[in-house]
Amino acid sequence: MTQAPTPTADTVRRLVRSLLKDGKDGMDGKDGKDGKDGKEGRGSKGGKEPRQGRGPAAGPDVRPATEGAGSATWWVGTRHVLRLAPDREATVRQRRELRLRDLVRPHVPVAVPVSVAHGEWAAGLTYTLDTKVPGGSGEEHDVSAVGEADLAGLLSGLREVPVRQAETLGVPRAAPRSLEALRRAAVRAAERLADADEFDAARLNQLTAPAAGQLAAQSGSAVLTHHALTGGHLVVSADGRVRGVLGWAGAVVGDPAEDIAGLALAVGSPAAVRAATLAGYGARPCLRGLWLARCDTVVHLAEALTSRDPARLTLLRTQLRRAWEPILLERVTDLRDTDDAL
Repeated sequence: MTQAPTPTADTVRRLVRSLLKDGKDGMDGKDGKDGKDGKEGRGSKGGKEPRQGRGPAAGPDVRPATEGAGSATWWVGTRHVLRLAPDREATVRQRRELRLRDLVRPHVPVAVPVSVAHGEWAAGLTYTLDTKVPGGSGEEHDVSAVGEADLAGLLSGLREVPVRQAETLGVPRAAPRSLEALRRAAVRAAERLADADEFDAARLNQLTAPAAGQLAAQSGSAVLTHHALTGGHLVVSADGRVRGVLGWAGAVVGDPAEDIAGLALAVGSPAAVRAATLAGYGARPCLRGLWLARCDTVVHLAEALTSRDPARLTLLRTQLRRAWEPILLERVTDLRDTDDAL
């Protein structure tokens, strides 16, 4: 099998020079279609913005969005970001995402990144050049009460996207996870965390096997889900408003509790429940989402205990803290048998 080429600054600059007018940080306005994103729609995190383009001879200023060789995401000037699919599988996801974002955009109240150009950067490998969505990430800014309403609108909008149309675009279906199986894995992981003085394993006793069974996903409840509503995919302004959502490549038709779980990790359990309740979700999906998040964070942190990556450990500890924040019981009174599981 032929090895995929490694993108370099020269590769990116040559590609972008053909797309940007006069080699500057502006577009010629042709063929504006939707494309792939990840961290692509947001301003540079924790550093300086890319410099303005240096003129048609040198081409626009470009730099990788992540450290290391072969980065697939590049900042382009001050207003754009380029995403390069590194392999054929990523190309399939990117092409699907081009169409999916167009389908989603009319239904949600927050920005979905717009691709101003897309095509192939190497044989069989695609790219998309997106405009940035102004704002920071959910890891940098707290979400305000009004921002929770933005998240509620997002959840409501995703539920309104026609599932059949999404599947026609190639969005896959994902079967609901077994909460009982996840609970058992979390119990084992909690023991390792307790030995490391990272977590009180007794907290998992709140989720019993009968409660996990009662919180099984209901048939016929599948909707389009983002499936990766992490803090890094939320674009949040300094005033706490949610301005956009990135990272649509992993969207699936499946369990809406997965998006509630993602929000619990990103903004905390109370805010996630408030947003889901405002979106019209009842106690069952709210509780299921919370326990998916809580069990996931315990399992993931236990797996990473031997990691030599301090940043990853810090992120996982933060997510565990957010997922285990207590919630107000009066918001989830429909399932009285599971109220004590919180």
